[in-house]
This record gives sequence, structure tokens and C-alpha cells, in this order.
Amino acid sequence: MRRMAGALVGLSLAGCAHAQALVPGRFARADTARLHRTLDSLADAHHGVLGYTVWNLDTGERLERRGDETFPTASLIKVAILVTVYDLVEKKMLSLDDPLTVLKIDQVPGSGTLQFMHPGIAISVRDAAWLMSTISDNTATNLLLDRIVIRRVWDKMESLGLPHTKVHSKSFVRAASVAMDSSVKYGLGVTTPNEMAKLFALLADGKAVTPAADSAMLDILAHNEDETKLQRYVSGVRAPHKTGDVDQSRVECALFYLQSRVVVCGLTKENADKSYAIDSEGNAVLARLGRAVVEAWPRRAAAAP
Repeated sequence: MRRMAGALVGLSLAGCAHAQALVPGRFARADTARLHRTLDSLADAHHGVLGYTVWNLDTGERLERRGDETFPTASLIKVAILVTVYDLVEKKMLSLDDPLTVLKIDQVPGSGTLQFMHPGIAISVRDAAWLMSTISDNTATNLLLDRIVIRRVWDKMESLGLPHTKVHSKSFVRAASVAMDSSVKYGLGVTTPNEMAKLFALLADGKAVTPAADSAMLDILAHNEDETKLQRYVSGVRAPHKTGDVDQSRVECALFYLQSRVVVCGLTKENADKSYAIDSEGNAVLARLGRAVVEAWPRRAAAAP
């Protein structure tokens, strides 16, 4: 009986401690040692190279593997393009309502719908930003890069302290590369897990451009339709995110609104499985990474009816 009473007291105290951790304004912490072991085991088992950064913006907890190593971005670099567009809008050098005309020469393959539209269709900068970010439209991306100039993306990223985050060329237009050697090695763009995590952290804190602009960009990214990676086993959690796919690389960065805000960036390269199936190993390892991270911290309490 004494042992049972002691166990009940222990459970009660543990419950009180957990409840205390979830008091509004305070944030629960994770078993980061256990989480780190889990994520490293995923990386060790992957037939390729997996780098990641996990950063709880409210508690300061941070885990990483190959955090400062450069990886191909594939379409993840479109977040940097989006930030540059909104920065130029803030500086009155561009308007979201400016028209863009889709010509036949602009239409490129891969993801997106503009490649199938009739030449001469007119869209706005706002439309192109939405299409680029939500369905990763390559033609929309190229229209924006033509308007803002690739090097301005470099300048903006460097101003944010992200010197290794660069877009090289327009999508499917290697001849337009402004850094051919790096373009050949990494493709559309290059970054590190730490730098892309920092970019999402800046957006979360309203420091990438302005609080209003950053909020607008996060809303766009929250409508990203690709949920094959970090989001695959996660439901009921708001998560602005951007993914990327090329033959040997699957990548994603997301901002999970749990009880605290957690940025997760997972980048792979040199993948043995180059298939584009939903169950390809690159997608699968990122899906397991996302699930492990989301399960490590409590979620926000449901609103009272």
C-alpha cells in the first residue's frame, strides 16, 4: 500500500510538473538527448547523406548534424527568392500588383501549371509568388527571377547573414547561371541546414523583411501543397514549409507551430534512391524525421468550445 501510495504521489507530481510546463507563457522542453539519438539513427541508416537542423525558437533547444555543410536546395531555394521579392516590395522597387506576361520562351518543364497555359497570359508578381511557393511552379519562379535579378537574391541573403544560400540560375535554364561551377555541382541553388533554419527563424520572428511582410510570406508557405516529406505523418499542426526534389536530393524546411515554435530543416544529397515515388527513401527519411521532431514537444492546447 505504501508503495502504491508513493507511486500515485509520484504520478501526481509528474502530472503537476507537466501541467506547469504548459502554463501559457512557458514552454515545455524535449528530451533532446533521446531525440538526437533518434535523428542520428535515421541519418546513419539512410543510403545517402542527411543533414538536419532542429531549432526550438522559444526554448533555445537546438540539434544539428552537418549543419554547416552545403547541400543542393532544389526548390527550397524559392524561399530565398520569395523573401527577396517581398524585400524589394518593401523598398518600393517592386509592386505585388506589377504584371508579368508568360511568353512561350518562359515556359519550362517540371512542377507547376503555367507551362500549360496559353502564351501571352498575364499574371501579377503576387500570383507568381503564390504559384512558386505553393506548387513550386518553375515558370513562375523564372518570371520572378527575370524581374528581380538573381544577384539581388544573393545580396539579400548575405544581408541576413546567410552567405552560403544562393540561387544559381533560372529553373531549367542552366545557361542563365551566374555561378556555373557551383551550378553544375549543386543545381538550382545551394544552402546549409543551419542557414535555411535561420531564414525560417527570421521569418518566424518578423525579421527577414518586416513583421507584416514575413507574416504574409508564412501564410503563403502554409499553403504549400507538398506534404510528402516532413509533413507526411503529421496532422493538425500549422506548418509553413517548402520542399525540393531533384534526382539525388530531397529537402524540406518547416516551421511547426507546436506548443512552442520549432524549425526543422532536413536536407539530403547523394541519395542511392533517385526515384520520384512518394515512398522514395529520401522522402521516407524526412517523413520519419518530421514525425520524431513533432512528437518530441507537446502541441498547443485545443481552444475551448
